[in-house]
Amino acid sequence: MAQIEYKDLLDAGVHFGHLTRKWDPRMAPYIFMEKNGIHIIDLNKTVAALDEAANAIKGIVRSGRKVMFVATKKQAQEIVSEEARRLKMPYVTDRWQGGMLTNFATIRKSLKKMQTLDKMLKDEETVKGIAKRERLIRTRDKEKLERVLGGIADLTRLPAALFVVDVKREHIAVAEAHRLGIPVFAICDTNSNPESVDFAIPANDDAYKSISLITLAIGKAIEEGLMERKQDKDDQRIQDEEEAKRNEDLAQARAEGETQPVADSSPAAVAEDEQEA
Repeated sequence: MAQIEYKDLLDAGVHFGHLTRKWDPRMAPYIFMEKNGIHIIDLNKTVAALDEAANAIKGIVRSGRKVMFVATKKQAQEIVSEEARRLKMPYVTDRWQGGMLTNFATIRKSLKKMQTLDKMLKDEETVKGIAKRERLIRTRDKEKLERVLGGIADLTRLPAALFVVDVKREHIAVAEAHRLGIPVFAICDTNSNPESVDFAIPANDDAYKSISLITLAIGKAIEEGLMERKQDKDDQRIQDEEEAKRNEDLAQARAEGETQPVADSSPAAVAEDEQEA
C-alpha cells in the first residue's frame, strides 16, 4: 500500500479529536496531547494502525471474501458509498437494520422481495394490469428497500469483515459482527472505545477530509488485494494448463511407444539369427 504522508494526515485534520470532557479513557494510548480543550491524536499511532489494518484487510480480500462498508453519518455516506461501489463491495449508508448480520436469512428474503418488485415494475405488461394506487404502493416499497438494502443487493453470504466509520454510531453493527466472529476495522475518534473493534484506526471520524483519506487508504488496500487475487488465479490457470500439456505429451509418448514393433527375442529366433550369421 502506498505510504500516507504525515503531512497528508495533518492537512486532512485527522489529528483533531473531541472535547476533553467527552473522551473515552481507553483511547489514552492514542492521544498525543490536549490543546484548547481538545484532544490531539498521535498521528504516528494512526500511521502504524492504518498500515496494520490495510495489510490485514488486503489478505482477507485476496482470499476471495467481501468487506462490508458501514457509515450512516451524513458526512461519510457519499465517499463510502462511492468507494464501495468502485470496489464492488457491499455497503450500508442509510441506516443499519437490526439483524442485518445475525438474521441474514430474513434479510435475504427482503432482498428477494426487492428484486421481485424491481422485475415486476420493469415489465410494462404487468404494470398495465395493476391499479394506479397499487403501483404507487409497490414503487414506494421498492424505493424503501433499495434505500436500506441497495448496497447489499448482490451479497449472497455474510461478509468476511466490516469497515466502520464511527464506532459509537454503528455500535449495533459492531455488536452483530462480534457475535458472529467477523473482524471489524474502524475509525476510532477520542470518544470511542478502541477495544470494541479488532483493528482500531485512531482518527477524526467527523471531518469529511479525514474520513475520505482513511476510507481511500483502506480502499487502496482492498484494490491491491483484488489485483493480487486476480494474479493468483492467472498464475494457477497457467500452471494448470502447463500441467495438462505435460500430461498430454506423456500420454502421447506412451501411446507412440506401444505402437513400435517389438523385436522377437524367443530362443528359436535367436538360433536362427546365429545360423544366418
